[in-house]
Amino acid sequence: MKKNIKFKGRLRNYMFRPMLLTILLILMNIPMYLYRLETGLMSSAFTAVYFIVVCTTYHKNKPLFERELINFATQYGTVQKKLLNEFDIAYALIDYNGKILWVNEKFTELTGKTKSYHKSVASVFSQITKELLQKNEGSAGISFEWEEKYLRAQLTRIEFSAISPDNQIVSLEDSDGYFTALYIYDETELNRCIQEKDDQKLVAALVYIDNYDEALDSIEDVKRSLLVALVDRKVNKYFTCMDGLVRKIEKDKYFVVFRHMYLDKIREDRFSLIEDVKTVKAGNEIAVTLSIGIGDAGATYNQNYEYARMAIDLALGRGGDQAVIKEGEHISYYGGTTKQVDKHTRVKARVKAHALREIIESRGHVVVMGHHIADVDSFGAAIGVYCAGRELGKKVQIVINEVTSSLRPLKDCFTEERGYPPDMFINGEMAMEITNNNTLVMVVDTNRPSYTDCPGILKKTKSIVVFDHHRQINEVVENPVLSYIEPYASSTCEMIAEVLQYFTENIKLASCEADAIYAGILIDTNNFMQKTGVRTFEAAAYLRRCGAEVTRVRKMLRNDMTAHKARAEVISHAEVYRDAFAISVCPGDKVDSPTVISAQSANELLNIIGIKASFVLTDYQNKIFISSRSIDEINVQQIMEQLGGGGHSNIAGAQLANCTLEEAKSRIRNLLDEMIEKGDIKI
Repeated sequence: MKKNIKFKGRLRNYMFRPMLLTILLILMNIPMYLYRLETGLMSSAFTAVYFIVVCTTYHKNKPLFERELINFATQYGTVQKKLLNEFDIAYALIDYNGKILWVNEKFTELTGKTKSYHKSVASVFSQITKELLQKNEGSAGISFEWEEKYLRAQLTRIEFSAISPDNQIVSLEDSDGYFTALYIYDETELNRCIQEKDDQKLVAALVYIDNYDEALDSIEDVKRSLLVALVDRKVNKYFTCMDGLVRKIEKDKYFVVFRHMYLDKIREDRFSLIEDVKTVKAGNEIAVTLSIGIGDAGATYNQNYEYARMAIDLALGRGGDQAVIKEGEHISYYGGTTKQVDKHTRVKARVKAHALREIIESRGHVVVMGHHIADVDSFGAAIGVYCAGRELGKKVQIVINEVTSSLRPLKDCFTEERGYPPDMFINGEMAMEITNNNTLVMVVDTNRPSYTDCPGILKKTKSIVVFDHHRQINEVVENPVLSYIEPYASSTCEMIAEVLQYFTENIKLASCEADAIYAGILIDTNNFMQKTGVRTFEAAAYLRRCGAEVTRVRKMLRNDMTAHKARAEVISHAEVYRDAFAISVCPGDKVDSPTVISAQSANELLNIIGIKASFVLTDYQNKIFISSRSIDEINVQQIMEQLGGGGHSNIAGAQLANCTLEEAKSRIRNLLDEMIEKGDIKI
C-alpha cells in the first residue's frame, strides 16, 4: 500500500494552523450560550461552516503542494546533476568494489572514458586500487604521475546510512555499504610553476683556497700573479657556465651566487672544479686545493648565506679539498680524497693557547673528557690539559669511565704516592655532580657529543672547549667558547704539545706527563709511520726535552701474549675482498681491550702486499666496533662516514648498534661495491 507524503516541521504547522483555530472558536462558543441561546447556536453554526471550509481547502490544496514540492525537488536535482556533469573538475562515483558508476564530462575529457564505462577505476588509474578505497574511511588524497601529467586524487567516502535514512520509497539492504566520490585535480601546470619558482631561487656559495700561502711560497715571485690569475679563471669559468655570479671578497676567498636549477648539475658533476684546480701549474710544487660551502633551502637569502658559511667551516674542519652542501638540517659531502697538507705555521696554535689560558683563568674548575673507551691519545691530551690547569693553579679532573689494559700502565703513573690528587680521575656520575656554570668542560680527541664519556655534563655548563684532530661531521658540540679542530694534526697530543709551548713561559712537565703525551703521538702515528709532518716531530722533540723517554714509553705500550695471539688470529682469518680490501674479525671475548687490538690488527694488515684498506670488526659492549686503516690510496674516512663514523683519510672507525658481525661485514662489502660503482673508490 502506497504511503502518502507527510509534511513535517514548519510546513506541517503552517498547514494545520487554520484547523487549530477551530478549537479556539469552540471555546468562544461557551460564553455565547451562557449569554443567549440564539447567539450560541449562530456561533456554533459559523464554527461548523469554518471547519468544513478549512478541511475542504486543506484536502484540496494538499495534492497541489505535494506536486509543487516534487516538481521543485526534481528541477533542483536536475540542476544539481547538470552542474555536476558540467563541473570543471573531473568527477566520478565509484562503488565499494572500485567499479565506476558515473563520470562527468571533465572526467571523460581527461581520461577518454564515457558514462558507459563501468570497469574498475584501477584500469584507468593504477594507483587507485580497491585496497586504497577500502582503507580510506573518510577523506584522503594521493598524488601521482599519469601520462606525463601530475594528478591529485581526492577520495571521499559516502556511507549508505547517510543517504535519506527516513526515505519512504527506497529501502537500502546494506546499511554498512558506501560509495566513493573521486575528484581528479590536474596539477601539472601548478607543479611546473612551483618547480620553476624553486629553480629560480638563489643559492649562496663560498669558495676558499685551502693552501694559498703554501702554494705561493713554492713558486717564484714573478709567477705568483700568474698562478692566482689561473685559479681565478678556473673558478669564474666553472660558475659562469651555470649563469653564476662570482665575486672575489679576499685574496683566497670567493662569494658565488647561482640559481637552484644548477645545483643538481653540480652534484652530478661531483664538483669537478676541485680536481680541475689541482691541474693548475705555474711552477708551483704544491697543487692548489679548494674548499666549497653551499647553502640552500633557507627561508631567506641571508639564511642561505649563513648555511654556506657553516658549510665552508665544516669543509675546512674536515681538512679542506672538498665541498659541503647544507640544505637546512641535511648536509652532503663531496671530495676530500686528497691527503691533507701539513701547515707549517704555528700562528693558530699560539692564538688558541692564549685563548685557552684566558678561559681557564676565568673559571674555577676544569673537567677534561675524552671519548668513550679512552685511548692513549685522549688520555695523553687530558694529561696535557691537567698540566696547563695546574700551571694556573686551577683544579683539573679527568673523566674516565673505563680503563683498558693498554691504558692502565700509563694511568698507574699518576697515583697519590707520586704527588697527584686522589680525585684526579673521576667517572661520569661524579662529573655530573661537580659540574656547574663555573666549570670549564674540555673535550679532547673527539668533536661528537655522543662519543664522549659523559655527554650529560655538556648541558650543565656553557663553558665548553673542544680540541680534536678528527674531521667534523653533522654531529658537533654546540656553542663551544673555543674550538680547535685541526685535521692536519697527527693526534690531539700533538696539538696539546704545541699549545703548551705557548701557554706560559717555561711550563714544567714531569717525565710521566711528557711520556703520556708522547705516547699519544706515537700510537696515533703508528710509530711515526702515518700522518706525520714537520710539526709532529717538533712536538715530539719538545716532549723529549721535557723528559719523555722513548724506551720507557715503548715498555708501557707493550701487549701481553694473549693480545699478540689475538692479532695473529685476526690476520690469519682475514678475508681479501676484491683483491684490495682486507676484512677480518677480532675475538672480543679473548682480550681485555678488543678495540685496541682491532686497531693494531688493522695496521698490521696493511703490511700485506696488495691490501689498500683494512677493516677489523669486534663485538664489544653490545656494539660492533669497526677499525679501518689505509696507506694513501683509499680514503677510509669517507667509507666510515657512510656507516655513521668518521676519522681521517687513512685512520677511521665506526660503531654499529643492533647488528651482528656478519651483517656488519655484509654492509661493508655492499658499501665498497656501491662506492666503486659510483667512482668514489678507484682500485
